[in-house]
Formats: sequence, C-alpha cells, structure tokens
Amino acid sequence: MLYYQDVIKTAAVKIESVKFPNQQITLAGNIFKSTKISREKYPAVIIGHPSGGVKEQTAGVYATLLAEKGFLTLAFDASYQGESAGEPRYLENPSARIEDFRCAVDYLTTRNDVDSDRIGILGMCASGGYCIKAAETDQRIKAIATVSMADLGDLFRNGLERDMTDEARQNLLAQISSQRTREANGEPIFYIGYVPNSTEETVGKQNDYREGYEYYRNSPAKHDRSVNKMIFSRIDSIINFTALDHVELIYPRPLLIIAGSEANTKYFAEETFHKAKGIKKLRWIDGATHIQLYYVKKYVLEAIEELNNFFDEYLNK
Repeated sequence: MLYYQDVIKTAAVKIESVKFPNQQITLAGNIFKSTKISREKYPAVIIGHPSGGVKEQTAGVYATLLAEKGFLTLAFDASYQGESAGEPRYLENPSARIEDFRCAVDYLTTRNDVDSDRIGILGMCASGGYCIKAAETDQRIKAIATVSMADLGDLFRNGLERDMTDEARQNLLAQISSQRTREANGEPIFYIGYVPNSTEETVGKQNDYREGYEYYRNSPAKHDRSVNKMIFSRIDSIINFTALDHVELIYPRPLLIIAGSEANTKYFAEETFHKAKGIKKLRWIDGATHIQLYYVKKYVLEAIEELNNFFDEYLNK
C-alpha cells in the first residue's frame, strides 16, 4: 500500500510548504521537487485532493511520485478545509474549489522555478470535476488529467450510480431548506460525512462508499485534518453544480481520464470522454475500484506511469 507518510520517507524529493491566496482565503500547499533531477524552470502539475480529503493523503502520494519523474508538483488543501483558511469550516463550495485551481495557477506563474507555459492539472475524485471546470476557461492550463473523477453535483443530485428517486431528491431538498432556517435562527451547524463513519453505516452501501470508510476512517491514511465533515445546509449549492456541461471547451488541449474498471463511478469517466473533443484518452486500470486508485501500490504505479507519459508529452514539448 502507498500511504503519504510512508512514501515521503523514502522518496527522492524535497518538500516546501507554501501559501497563496484565493481572494480573502489563504490556501496551504506543498511544493515537491526531485532531489535527483534539477531544472532551471520546471514543468508543473497542480494536484487537487478528493472532497473530504487533505493534501497529506492520496494527492500527496501522486504529487511525490510525479515529482520524482521531474515535475514540480503542488498539492494543496481546498478552501475551508485542511490547513487552508476559510469560514465556516468544512464548507464544500464548488465555486471556491474551482477558483482554488485557478489561484494555484496564479501562484505558480509567480515562481522563478516554474515555466508558466507548461502548467498542467490533476484532479482526483470530485477534484477531477472541479479541475475540468477550471480548465474549460483557464487556457493557462496546458494539460488536464483526472483519476477516479466524479461530478459531485451529479452525485448529490442523482445518487451514486444515479439510483436516487424523485421523491428522495425532493425530501433531501426539504431537509436542507429546513436546516438552513434552523441555523439562521441560531441553531448550531449540522454536519454530515462524505463517507460512513463506522462499519455499521456501510451496510447496504456501494463498494466505493464501503472502501471510502476503510481508507479515510480505518487505515493509515486517516488524518487529523480529514475529519469527514460537510455542512449539510450548504449542500444546495452542490446540487446546483454540474462539472461536465462544457467539457468541449477544453479543446484543443489534451485530456487524460484514468479510472478503475471496477469503480462505481466509472460512468463519469465514460461520459467525460464522450463529451471531450480533440486529444483525449480514457485509460482503464483493470481490476481497480475508485478508492483503490488512491493507495493500492499496483494500481497507483500504473496510473503514475500513464500520467508521467501524458504530462511528459504535453508539458515537455
């Protein structure tokens, strides 16, 4: 297994803690560079973590391994989460998450060790949808890749594998509306989890949710700043969000989509590939689930090899 705290112990990389702004919010990130490959100006890859995660989990693993290949990588905590600022805490805000990527590009253009014309992005899980959305209009992003990509708005609007009924959707919206009223009148914020918090909560859930519990709550990947909290009353802004309505705007820049053949979320990869124009590739990792691409060594290394080839081709020209 590949867990961040183990990977960085033996990796040939140096890590620099950095901060950069997203309007009034200060974002926290880590810059990774190889100790064996030195360049005056590096091609750079920005890496966004899954919703509910932090940079010291799978985003940090991918950032470390890509840095060893010769890229400067930046893994950062999203607004309102991890070491990044923003109030209220644990707000999942699609517009802020998209702007986080654009602001990360802003930051990299100010660094003397980055070639501003060779910046790519990698989004994992919900960050895959967010990074696609950012890249649609930010042409400074020259190459776009996703791993286990998901459209978080679609997930909340329709359920995983789109199993939510119209009645269930309307009941959810009613609960959100009622909770907003309660909080506006002084009641405390109510939180829900991204993944189950116990084995009991995994009963009847799809495999991706069960494995989400194991990874985030019951494995060495568990992290003090990844607290499995989301503000329930603000889910309305997530339900309104759609990541994949203008994928064609990425053209003519290249897009790489990596997904596990056994992932419950794999339909997002298929639909994104279908909507994209121009240079595009859908790479299935045979046998992998959504979460296994976060940390199972065999699958992660397959994904890293594909990502290295992709970014090498389109950022090292």
